[in-house]
Amino acid sequence: MQKAFWKEAVVYQIYPRSFKDSNGDGIGDIQGIISRLDYLQELGVDVIWLSPVYKSPNDDNGYDISDYQDIMDEFGTMADWEEMLEGMHQRGIKLMMDLVVNHTSDEHEWFIASKSSKDSPYRDYYHWKPGKDGKEPNNWVSVFSGSAWKYDEQTDEYFLHIFSKKQPDLNWENPKVREDVYNMMKFWLDKGIDGFRMDVINFISKVDGLPSAGNPDQYEWGGDYFMNGPKIHDYLQEMNRKVLSQYDVMTVGEMPGVSVDEAKLYTGSERNELNMVFQFEHMDVDSGEGGKWDVQPWTLDGIRSILHKWQVGLAENGWNSLYMNNHDQPRMVSRFGDDGVYHKQSAKMLATLLHTLKGTPYIYQGEEIGMTNVQFDSIDDYQDIEILNMYQEKVVEGGEDADKIMNAIYVKGRDNARTPVQWDGSEHAGFTSGTPWLKVNPNYTDINAEKALQDPDSIFHYYKQLIALRKQHDVMVYGDYELILEDSDRIYAYTRTLGNEKWIIILNFFKEETEFQLPAHLKHDTRELMISNYANIDEQQPIDRFTLQPYEARVYRIQ
Repeated sequence: MQKAFWKEAVVYQIYPRSFKDSNGDGIGDIQGIISRLDYLQELGVDVIWLSPVYKSPNDDNGYDISDYQDIMDEFGTMADWEEMLEGMHQRGIKLMMDLVVNHTSDEHEWFIASKSSKDSPYRDYYHWKPGKDGKEPNNWVSVFSGSAWKYDEQTDEYFLHIFSKKQPDLNWENPKVREDVYNMMKFWLDKGIDGFRMDVINFISKVDGLPSAGNPDQYEWGGDYFMNGPKIHDYLQEMNRKVLSQYDVMTVGEMPGVSVDEAKLYTGSERNELNMVFQFEHMDVDSGEGGKWDVQPWTLDGIRSILHKWQVGLAENGWNSLYMNNHDQPRMVSRFGDDGVYHKQSAKMLATLLHTLKGTPYIYQGEEIGMTNVQFDSIDDYQDIEILNMYQEKVVEGGEDADKIMNAIYVKGRDNARTPVQWDGSEHAGFTSGTPWLKVNPNYTDINAEKALQDPDSIFHYYKQLIALRKQHDVMVYGDYELILEDSDRIYAYTRTLGNEKWIIILNFFKEETEFQLPAHLKHDTRELMISNYANIDEQQPIDRFTLQPYEARVYRIQ
């Protein structure tokens, strides 16, 4: 058992634009983060993952970077950033920065030079290709709708952008690109940061020649040609050798489309690549054949089988990231719980799942107070480029039913996660004294941090309890995972075992009461209730058979 700080840590993601505004311009900023560091210390988190704060024209909310070594004006200055880092370190909190190196902004000096001439020394920093028969170089579609190529009149060629038209993909085949990226990483590591979350890092290696996918006569998803590409392990091992291995840091790679077997290669302890990956399989559990916006009901078996597969697959070598929402996903209590009648109970049940599986838990801002999805009345209230492009393509141009598309946005849209953090019951939820860049969820008077801190039974205090338990009991971090009751259509239950220590985790995923029956092989002489999301449990009650209340979670230690 190899112990490591990043295995034992609980990570908290800050999406700075929506966290806390300090100057009344309606946009969260670094001084706003500084003003809430005591709150994060009280929660007990060990690491902050900070979404991008670099210079950016903000086409994709900071994931389009125009200068990797400077701070976006609306977030503050480098001096503010340094004050924030010092404040985190003083409180025993580490900082993990976002590394976005599959693409830059089209306003980055590299791209401006690259675009200026075919003879520019920076031309080969990006993927430029001539058209074919008056069309794009291949048929790939962008993640944000439409072709993945944009024509440039000045040089009569197209550049590749797997994301927005303002996010041209870097050409990692060019060793100068890699060297510049590594130098930039060292710049931040030398400033004292503690790791990187790497944005779509498994997209950086493309298949030679960038061939069309499937039928070349129609637009198709080209993921097979740029996800987990032919040189991805070479690049990550080089990055580790030249940069990461020289610092004591943690790394997590965001990897859409990664399989368990591929994740073992990325995270295997002997391979010297990354500590862990974000996989997305469980985030597609409610997607139909039409993809993300084709919303289908999820099933417990669907969620459990995926989580189980990853728990077992990375049990011996590799490591899991545990999350149910982030800045790109809807709020977990609305998606997998009940954001109405059983709001508090279901939020706590889902938190119990995330903190008792094997892996490193990631909390997304506002999750710890049970923030929910939002339903804005008009498409005009939404800001996310993915939502707006999809609505334009399907409703405005495609003539699809607007109500159906709006419902898909309510369920899956990224702005669900990006409404400002609800700090108190005052106007705009205490996020800003001005007009927020994105409207606040109207339920802020009921759901806010001030209320949560004052209520000993709140979701916040339950998170605090879970995090404290994790620090006290190695079994929560390093214990072996084993599924029980695998055929139940209502209960997700499993054990964690480390030496003589055995815990049973029992989770009711639904609003109906349901019977739990302990498997015969889990005979025991003593039992201790470690945590539960209901207060009315008879701790003397035998646990061989009992009724679980709606969304009930119980964790027992048995001997």
